[in-house]
Amino acid sequence: MPRSFDLLVIGDANPDVVVGPVPRTLEYGQREQLVASGRLLMGGSAAITACGAARLGLRVAFAGRVGDDAAGAFVRTALAERGVDVTALVTDPERPTPLTTVLARGDDRAILTAPGCLAATGARDVPDRLLADCRHVHAGSFFLMPRLARSLGDIFARARGHGAATSLDTNDDPAQRWDPELLGPVLKSTDVLLPNAAEARALAAALAPGPPEGDGPETGPAAAAAALARLGPLVVVKDGAAGALAHDGATLTRTAAVPTDPVDSVGAGDSFDAGFVAAVLHGMDLPTALSFAAACGALSTRAHGGTAAQPTWDEARAAALTTRPGSHT
Repeated sequence: MPRSFDLLVIGDANPDVVVGPVPRTLEYGQREQLVASGRLLMGGSAAITACGAARLGLRVAFAGRVGDDAAGAFVRTALAERGVDVTALVTDPERPTPLTTVLARGDDRAILTAPGCLAATGARDVPDRLLADCRHVHAGSFFLMPRLARSLGDIFARARGHGAATSLDTNDDPAQRWDPELLGPVLKSTDVLLPNAAEARALAAALAPGPPEGDGPETGPAAAAAALARLGPLVVVKDGAAGALAHDGATLTRTAAVPTDPVDSVGAGDSFDAGFVAAVLHGMDLPTALSFAAACGALSTRAHGGTAAQPTWDEARAAALTTRPGSHT
């Protein structure tokens, strides 16, 4: 039966104020320091993924929550202008839209987020009609939305019951607890887990402690991916200039990074997520999907912010062809 949407994205959507490059030491005492640039941009891991998927040609819907304020209007307009359906984007009458300030320095950044209505986002914000009317459901920023996190396993199970696949990018845990009791049940209904290398190591330490498997040191992303894959999902790890890797519980697949001269790495991992989901929905095999996703992440760094340089399908395919084919071990 045909579905109205290829992808439903659930999660966070907010304006990003990106400033930088910031000085190595921030001075308090009401001292004013100048930086070269500051921009108001579309932000939120889930929202950036939704925009990237729409840019690649997918039919995308978004479910989440913003406040009844100027920041919420900015988010709603920005998503819609990028081709994302915002019918299920709830306006919270009491809580403000989340706001994030990104302090950028080189390829690193510090992120300050005022969560606003994120804490109120929950299962009631995800209509069952959308779960039944899409091919894939993706969620981002798991630890920023505790109410949604507690019900995400059930949401994913319902989506799978309707025939959709599921994917999760937890992003960072501000509390650094990586709560296995919260996340463990969700992974039982997760088809693809999409951490970066640091997140993969932290997740593996919390959810799958024990002797490492794979190539090399205990902290290696391949070992972390292998440990997490034993819990059920395909684990796809973003590893910056080292490229990306995937583990399905039996086989490790790697791909090289696409060479770029990055302007801004904000949101690159979210664009990678969009590329991987799009590739899978188009029927690519795992090595090809991994290379395509790496190209999407790399190309998104060509401009400031998470969405300005997200590639089209043809751009990503052409860039992916410049990398060496994925290897298996």
